Amino acid sequence: MVRQAPFRPFILSLENGDRVSIGHPENLAFDPDGDSPDFDVISRQLRLFSTFEAVTNVATADSVAHLA
Repeated sequence: MVRQAPFRPFILSLENGDRVSIGHPENLAFDPDGDSPDFDVISRQLRLFSTFEAVTNVATADSVAHLA
């Protein structure tokens, strides 16, 4: 979803119940070669370090807008 053109914001759901909004591709940093399961999110006031193993769902932001 990060390389999709045009970019569409999306939501990561984590195993602890947190939901993280990715509003721009530059908000998410990860190893593009896939050698590490770690990723970082920097967005507004949010600073998050996690692993892809902790992600339970990925959805476009417009598909979950009605849940907010």
